[in-house]
Amino acid sequence: MSASLERPLRADAERSVRTILEAAERVLARDPGASLEQVAQAAGVARTTVHRRFATRQALVDAMSAAAVEQLAAAIEAGRPETAPPLVALHEITANVLRVKVSWPFALASSMRPDSPVAEAQRRISRRCVELLGKAQAAGAIDAAVDLDWARRVYYALIGETLAGDDASDPDALAARVVDTLLRGIGPRPA
Repeated sequence: MSASLERPLRADAERSVRTILEAAERVLARDPGASLEQVAQAAGVARTTVHRRFATRQALVDAMSAAAVEQLAAAIEAGRPETAPPLVALHEITANVLRVKVSWPFALASSMRPDSPVAEAQRRISRRCVELLGKAQAAGAIDAAVDLDWARRVYYALIGETLAGDDASDPDALAARVVDTLLRGIGPRPA
């Protein structure tokens, strides 16, 4: 859990934590074995500042994961899954999620305990995804016989493969490709 979720921080302390988390993402994405000292250097803070905020390397990684998942949840909300037409929401959410995932590759790939708050937040995100796919199914964009959890897994795999490519520069175009590929693969079958 991020330090900002555990207890309220002063604005300057919150900026410091955010700077450390973003620097840690950059450093650890390049070198997963990097030290906390290297993270501190990249953040432009003293090593003691990092240690004061994060007692262990795992605490830092957990905070990074929490920050990334918080951003994913916000990206989903920004796509208006409850009010926008399902395919519009699916496209917007996909583009938003791609933006977040490009910014947090290390944190979002980090494994966590299944009972952690971050793991629970990811399960909530998965349930929200299935709900949105259900709306798309009800609208006729996904075949009625398709298992929605399977569709979610395929959707997640498409996002992952999209990010593995070299062309992750235009999230809107990539989102269109992901949604188009998803729906053509599971769209209504011809009579």
